[in-house]
Amino acid sequence: MNRHQQPGPGSPPPQNPVPWIPGESAEILLVTGVDVLRSEVERIVAAAGGQLRTVQNVADAAPFWDAAATVLVGSDIRDLPPRWRAPAVLVGLNGDGGGLWHLAAAVGAGRVAVLPDAAAWLAEYLSRSRAPEAGGFVLGLTGGCGGAGATTAAIWIAQAAAGAGARVLLIDGDPWGGGLELALAAEDTHGLRWPDLAGASGSIDAAQLEDALPVSGGFSFLSWPGARDRAAVVDATAVTAVLDAARRGCELVVLDIGRDREALRSFARECDRILVVAPARIRAAVATAWLLRELPGVETALVVRAGPGAALEAPLIADSVGLALEGIMPDIKGLAAATEVGRLLEAGRQRAVRRFAAGLLDLNGRDSR
Repeated sequence: MNRHQQPGPGSPPPQNPVPWIPGESAEILLVTGVDVLRSEVERIVAAAGGQLRTVQNVADAAPFWDAAATVLVGSDIRDLPPRWRAPAVLVGLNGDGGGLWHLAAAVGAGRVAVLPDAAAWLAEYLSRSRAPEAGGFVLGLTGGCGGAGATTAAIWIAQAAAGAGARVLLIDGDPWGGGLELALAAEDTHGLRWPDLAGASGSIDAAQLEDALPVSGGFSFLSWPGARDRAAVVDATAVTAVLDAARRGCELVVLDIGRDREALRSFARECDRILVVAPARIRAAVATAWLLRELPGVETALVVRAGPGAALEAPLIADSVGLALEGIMPDIKGLAAATEVGRLLEAGRQRAVRRFAAGLLDLNGRDSR
């Protein structure tokens, strides 16, 4: 049954309620003892048309935590009891410094809102959190070690999903990766790059963003420029604004996270699911185990890259790092040369690659014909 259809007379009730249907409570819970922070959030929630309950500490929050539609935690809250549901947003003030993301990781918050600068974004987020449509799926890819092939896998997945008719956006999350546009041979394609969005904040219009981005392989992409000049810094506020617009505008967002710690901090926590790509080698397994310590608490699985020098079986690699094996990336003849000359999309049309990408998309509930 389509999720927008209503059951007919005599139809049994659905066994699993649709996840985007709001629960009985639409209340927003804020946990903070900071008066200034409370006042800022009260003003934002009122503008968003929400209902706010504020408590000063974790003990007072206990009776309301699980029933709240959205949980916001102030930067003065340092610890949460184990097994509690993670807060949706950590809210802080401009003077809180650069430790907010570390604190967000400690309490399990997926997003950070620095007020008052992020007031418009938070109001938009709270409004959307009560909407029936949850938005597109964000699938992140990162390499368990350098040169693992995460960018290649990301391109092939985006290509396959677009070929199945999905609205897809491929995002380059690694400012030190040399520019994903080079791998697509699309460096001259007109459209926005990350430096053009460096000052973005608040709510970005999803349709305008899609129209402004370059297209290659049937999907839109957002890349760091493939140039020698140092690119402009894009902060976490801009990343969040872009990812929120991407969710609203696309059915699937494929995010090539990279391995840089800053990129992992900014991009990985925005993902609904993460695939770690690793060659079937002992050192790659060790490096992957180290990388997993840097990832947020997002559902994560493993893709093993086949190759002539593979020393371990894929299931053994997966068992050694403690991840489910999601797929095996095929060894394509001439892939290194194809990568260098921007022919990854051409390689992505090979049957083995299509089967590989189709399997990953099926596991994410996508059509992969």
